[in-house]
Amino acid sequence: MKPLATFKHISSKNADYGAAEKYLTFVHDEFSIKPTLDENGRLVLREDFRIATLNCGEEDFAVACMRSNMQYGKNQKREDVKSHHYIISFDPRDGADHSLTVDRAQELGEEFCKTHFCGHQAIVCTHPDGHNHSGNIHVHIVINSLRIEEVPLLPYMDRPADTRAGCKHRCTDAAMEYFKSELMEMCHRENLYQIDLLHGSANRITGREYWAKKKGQAELNEKNAEITAAGLTPRTTKFETDKEKLRQVLRRALDTATTFDEYAELLLRQGISVKESRGRLSYLTPDRTKPITARKLGDDFDCAAVLARLEQNAQRGIEEKAQLTQQQPRSIVGRLHEAEQAAKQPKISTTPKRLINIDALIAEGKNTALINWAKVQNLKQMAIAHNLYHEGFISRDEVEDTLSAAQADMQKSYAAHKAFEPKIEEKKKLRDWIMKYIKTKDVCKAVKAIKKEKERDAYKQKHEADFVIYESAVRYFKQHNISKLPTYKAVQAEIERLIAEKNVAYNTYCTDKSRFKELQTIKNTLDELFDGTRHEQQRYKKHEQTL
Repeated sequence: MKPLATFKHISSKNADYGAAEKYLTFVHDEFSIKPTLDENGRLVLREDFRIATLNCGEEDFAVACMRSNMQYGKNQKREDVKSHHYIISFDPRDGADHSLTVDRAQELGEEFCKTHFCGHQAIVCTHPDGHNHSGNIHVHIVINSLRIEEVPLLPYMDRPADTRAGCKHRCTDAAMEYFKSELMEMCHRENLYQIDLLHGSANRITGREYWAKKKGQAELNEKNAEITAAGLTPRTTKFETDKEKLRQVLRRALDTATTFDEYAELLLRQGISVKESRGRLSYLTPDRTKPITARKLGDDFDCAAVLARLEQNAQRGIEEKAQLTQQQPRSIVGRLHEAEQAAKQPKISTTPKRLINIDALIAEGKNTALINWAKVQNLKQMAIAHNLYHEGFISRDEVEDTLSAAQADMQKSYAAHKAFEPKIEEKKKLRDWIMKYIKTKDVCKAVKAIKKEKERDAYKQKHEADFVIYESAVRYFKQHNISKLPTYKAVQAEIERLIAEKNVAYNTYCTDKSRFKELQTIKNTLDELFDGTRHEQQRYKKHEQTL
């Protein structure tokens, strides 16, 4: 699975706010989460990180959080959630392909924090690499669960207390969906790699399963090292969790079954019982007393996906049977000969890659073995490009035309993707002005009930800020010719629809871009192949003439 941009949430009941800052700035063991000490017993500072605080003033993050908790009398009980920890992890390829740096990631993290956690005391820290050394830049956002400032009503908030100072932050399912959609939009805006976070994954790996696999793999590696030292060969080198083994059994059953009864029977042969309750599936293995729900395994194993897969298998079986009846019978010897000829065909990759600059390797003084390897790789890529050229094109001019058409399609899809941005921004502005209008309308219209001018002037002076916001909202509606004000929910639904269409357009652009790059690589390889061959022939003729 590619580690594309992801969003993760962890709630903490630890009253020591300084522990969060210590974890972000000092090296910790990835399994025990305990700080790493040097030979003198002191904490080891992380090599590279960026850190900043929000709404803490001149105080330390921990001191500011404890002071606010005492002021409002919150987070005093042991069972209270003291802080929320959000993690934004970027794709490792963003650094090379999109020039994402640690400083830029820190800026994006601070922008995300100020936008969505503006009323909370927060600490934002960016690390250049993950614990698994995958090279993914990731941002930690730790906020105090207590809100110290009143904030505007955001789409995921459904209670008045969600905006008030002195109340606590709630990370609901609606909040996570909203944060993920905003993260996806930010990645689209910055042209970073991104997946659809709003929909589930085929294999859902929870944090507990991830760490169980890491620890199991580490223990297996230690045992295999002892076995190898004894001169033996380890039987197993890859550790698999019980859930991963269950997924493999379920996939094998889904590959062959055509009905749900057949699917349940195949699983029962492996000692696994499947149960359906209120449209949800759960699986019980022989070594467990509590079943595992499909939600914890992945979207490929829930009721809707399983039934759809079984229907596809049944339809495919009908089509294959119809094709067999239409084909002419062949002898066993003929079928064996065809299988033998197919096995003898060389398996060449159909994905072309860029050629290696051998002249640059020679100029750098690389060894002969590396240069010979590069020559062989270039010959393989030329063979792939030559094969694709003869399969899909008549002439090199057709390659040029196809490349131009692919470039036009890429530019068109890019323009269609970018065209959604001003529409979304306009709808967001309208949504914000509607919210401001709703919050100040009752206060401003209440002045009509005051008959005495002196009291009316005093009321307006007291609520001057509300009158300014209300008049600005009315002025905005008049400038944009909005006579009938839409509801807040309708505008939010329109924003979500535009974001969904933008995501579809972005996926189309990525497909067109990949096609353009592939054709460009084929063209460059063909140019190198044909032009290089022509230059070699001319050089050989000149050499013959001199002789």
